[in-house]
Amino acid sequence: MPKVTIDGVTIEVPNGTTILEAARMIGPEVAPPTMCYYSKLKTSGGYCRTCLVKVSQGSEKDPRPMPKPVASCRTQVMDGMVVENNTSQEIQEARAGVVEFLLVNHPLDCPVCDQAGECHLQDLGYEHGKSETRFEFPRREFERKDIGDKIQLHMNRCILCYRCVKTADQVTDCRVHGVMNRGEVAEISTYIEKSIDNDFSGNVIDVCPVGALTDKTFRFQSRVWFTKPVDAHRDCDKCCGKVRLWYKGNEVLRVTARKDQWGEVESYDGKTGWICNTCRFDKKTTADWTIDGPSKISRHSVISANHYNSLKALKSTLDRQKDALPHGEKVTLGHGALDPNNESK
Repeated sequence: MPKVTIDGVTIEVPNGTTILEAARMIGPEVAPPTMCYYSKLKTSGGYCRTCLVKVSQGSEKDPRPMPKPVASCRTQVMDGMVVENNTSQEIQEARAGVVEFLLVNHPLDCPVCDQAGECHLQDLGYEHGKSETRFEFPRREFERKDIGDKIQLHMNRCILCYRCVKTADQVTDCRVHGVMNRGEVAEISTYIEKSIDNDFSGNVIDVCPVGALTDKTFRFQSRVWFTKPVDAHRDCDKCCGKVRLWYKGNEVLRVTARKDQWGEVESYDGKTGWICNTCRFDKKTTADWTIDGPSKISRHSVISANHYNSLKALKSTLDRQKDALPHGEKVTLGHGALDPNNESK
């Protein structure tokens, strides 16, 4: 098994592992961001270049560095390889350039976009984007097209990551949409104005990293940070039946597949947890589900605001920081600040 060092952390991985997969095994602190790669979809990755890394040592046998940044989602590790991601200023500048290109034609409509708060491009722009654009020409615009009664397409927001096309190819019975035309006028569209309508078509919403494909039944109902995500399940003869319910009060505003820390649909018993349209669109009452408990949301996400799970994570972080303080110093918190049942603190 080859050993690879990423940002100073060495890990042993199976043969055939990519740099990105190895970085994710270490943890999010060294894992490059991704926009097009999706581990549950075959042949994904290699389109957006946000996962660029610097290989400062090719391998133990050939220690020469690779001459230019490489896409970590497509490059396999070799024994003795040394990789720089967050520790490389060159990579940070290259990633900022990639983000600038992604935002060249992207509309600045975050205030009205339903993806706001859970948009990967929004996070990427915050971490690596610039405060102003150098692009002086008109942004590309597309005519609004109706692709069905459940899914809304905003082609202006699309970054052509191909996730939805691969999902339709590999998950649904019949793909009726794809990438039309070439170059600047390339767009996601349906063949001969067909509608996207099959039992698993709603999964293209879950894989879209931006607001190009959104749920029509949820549009403009609530900001995602005002909702409470809860894991639930039901016996379904079409899919795994394991979902995430998004509550506002006692009302279920939407149903999605459960996602992991990388924003990808979770797997169960070796199978990806895609959900059917019946679970997604037709089962929106609590009586339809068996509640498993509150969803685990990263405390760095805006969705975790005022959620007790985030407060528990905060307590564990503070405990670690307190242990690291010089002898005699103390941490002072307000009364009840770490009470898991007190969400107002």
